[in-house]
Amino acid sequence: MMHRDEILGLLFETPFDQLAARADAVRREVKGDVVHVRGIVEFSNHCIRNCVYCGLRRDNAQARRYRLTLPEVLTAAGEAAAAGADTVVLQSGDDYGMAPRALADMVEVVKTRLGLAVTLSVGERPARDYALWRAAGADRFLMKHETADAALYARLHPGKTLAQRLAALRHLRDAGYEVGSGFIVGVPGQRPESLADDVLLVCELAADMCGAGPFVPNSATPLAGAAHGPVELTLRCMAALRIARPGLNLPATTALATLAPQDGQLAGLHAGGNVLMPGFTPAARRADYHIYDHKRRVDMDDALDTIRRAGRVPAAAQGARACRIPQGDCGCTSASTDAATSASRRC
Repeated sequence: MMHRDEILGLLFETPFDQLAARADAVRREVKGDVVHVRGIVEFSNHCIRNCVYCGLRRDNAQARRYRLTLPEVLTAAGEAAAAGADTVVLQSGDDYGMAPRALADMVEVVKTRLGLAVTLSVGERPARDYALWRAAGADRFLMKHETADAALYARLHPGKTLAQRLAALRHLRDAGYEVGSGFIVGVPGQRPESLADDVLLVCELAADMCGAGPFVPNSATPLAGAAHGPVELTLRCMAALRIARPGLNLPATTALATLAPQDGQLAGLHAGGNVLMPGFTPAARRADYHIYDHKRRVDMDDALDTIRRAGRVPAAAQGARACRIPQGDCGCTSASTDAATSASRRC
């Protein structure tokens, strides 16, 4: 594992062009020129949490709440599959109003009918729920740790602790998921050195994926007037992640596309990224999944155009290929997961 001082040097001292070139070379060697396309279906915007930066927060009376029906989810997921996505991502707030069994049924139907990998992103739940959804066929789970600074985490997430979030991430690993984490870049109150701690924490967690996205404010939250996170610093975090943990699946986030519509995601691919996540939420509900203001819709055409401009190719269905680095150093799987026993590890 890299030392904190080394990561701080990458984030704040290395000339950006050199840093991005180094990260891109690592990406090319470890992951090749394939870009994985994960199609997101945002099936509910209900949330029990009250995070001060998020438009889905419990106390946001302006939010128009919704839950998609199973047929609506299946239609949207089918559109993602038909467009060429290699994974369907089922995403929501921490919606405890939806029964765990109902979500398990959703996973099972999507998985059985479409034959794609299924990723869940539904927040902190009891370990028994994670086990239920894994048994139903969920392959991956995305849940950002948000910040490695415990004091900042507590301020951003009233009534919650970083220790709780890390325990949930470890429950996911124990349940056999490929686990994705991530953090916000430039959120108010963040100390520069804590970004190095974020990179180190991703390595410590042996994450399979990590999303580092810039903070974008929402006008219906307590952080409405805050400045957005720096795009270049976000790209530096992506590059440092690629160098520190070469096997990560590393998305160029929609928040990058929001703050830099012309080339934000392209720059992310050139800074070590290898994943894009276009949206397939039904048109009637897209605006209601309002995490931050002015969110740019990234559709499949946008994703394919970005991949083409980057000189890369989209992954085939399922995104499976042989990994090029030793298992212990790889972000594809962990020795504690079921996937690690497979003859062909998924990247």
